[in-house]
Amino acid sequence: QSSKWALWTQGTQLRGANIYQALVYPELDGLEFKGSGPVGPPYIQEDFHALAQLGANYVNISHPGLFTEDPPYEPDAGVVENLDRLLAMIEQADLFAVISFRTGPGRSEFWNFLGEDRVSDPIGGWFHPNLFNHNVWTDPNAQTAWADMWRYTADRYQGSRVVVGLDLMVEPNANDVFFETYEPEEFYPEHAETSYDWNVLYPTIVTAIRTVDADIPILVQPLGYGAVAWLPFLQPVSDANVVYTIHQYEPHDYTHQDPPLTQTYPATMDLDDDGQPDPFNRDALDDILSPVDPFVLDHGATIASNEYGPRRYEPGAARFMADQMDLFEQRGINHALWNWDPSWEHWAIEVDEFNFRHGPDINNRADVATSDLIGVIIENWSLNVLRPSGVTFINADN
Repeated sequence: QSSKWALWTQGTQLRGANIYQALVYPELDGLEFKGSGPVGPPYIQEDFHALAQLGANYVNISHPGLFTEDPPYEPDAGVVENLDRLLAMIEQADLFAVISFRTGPGRSEFWNFLGEDRVSDPIGGWFHPNLFNHNVWTDPNAQTAWADMWRYTADRYQGSRVVVGLDLMVEPNANDVFFETYEPEEFYPEHAETSYDWNVLYPTIVTAIRTVDADIPILVQPLGYGAVAWLPFLQPVSDANVVYTIHQYEPHDYTHQDPPLTQTYPATMDLDDDGQPDPFNRDALDDILSPVDPFVLDHGATIASNEYGPRRYEPGAARFMADQMDLFEQRGINHALWNWDPSWEHWAIEVDEFNFRHGPDINNRADVATSDLIGVIIENWSLNVLRPSGVTFINADN
């Protein structure tokens, strides 16, 4: 017997991957790329069985929120049904799950496509400005509805034995949306305690969840897309069951490197934008994570990383991933890499930069038997011991 909270606090026990889904826009996506349903790309039961067979025990569901993005803010039946279906398949595969909302009242998926908010031909990669909705940072009604959405979600899945956490917002980014400010030292002196300050909004969501579920672990990322450099500026709440999470893609110039692939790991690269090369190795990755350590000591905080990793074809990706995973393990951090793509072929042949199953060849669009990166991931996932079927959860107050 255990509490769900114990999964986050007793060393690294959850190791797995994200799945990604978004609302389908037929006028942009067609009826094949992300499927013909309200949410895509589609996942099937075998996708989750395959993940579990490789040793993962944890899925971070990066998913549209259950409430509509525009007033009247209310449950979207198609999105709710999709999440119900995902959780049923995840339970069948004997995996733990965290529900993470990308969208919701006053926030559309196009927060992830900033800079592409001009009218142009969709085939050219640009989107109509009307698709961009950032009102959650300015509209009190949207903020209230975001809390209502999480109260509804927590109540709906309170009885689930596989849901072990609720992540309040994927990559909060008011700093970029409104101010194009990327350093917390520049953002907070001017915008602290305003509607753009996540420290103001997220505690109200925590309170809303606690009205229906006193125990479920709640996951909170800092502003700045969850980057570790913004973690020291996240103000913890008094709630004892909150996990503070980071997305670790630094250095971005390596993890998201486009061809020509000139940067490898380990090597040297300019890590601090001073124009001079720096050692780019395990010690550098440890230094990137260093803000985690005083945050834990100062606040008694629990940390997780529910997004991280390089594109599959980056030179040295396997070594990079091995060091990154080991540094998480040393700190007792649960982690979910990006990304576990579905077998849906229309998606798989177009969006596979982070699909490690396709191997290191940038031109390959099919699963490979093995690779150095696959080996590193499987070796780490082999450390998993717990599965939902082997744990009986009790409430913390029992």
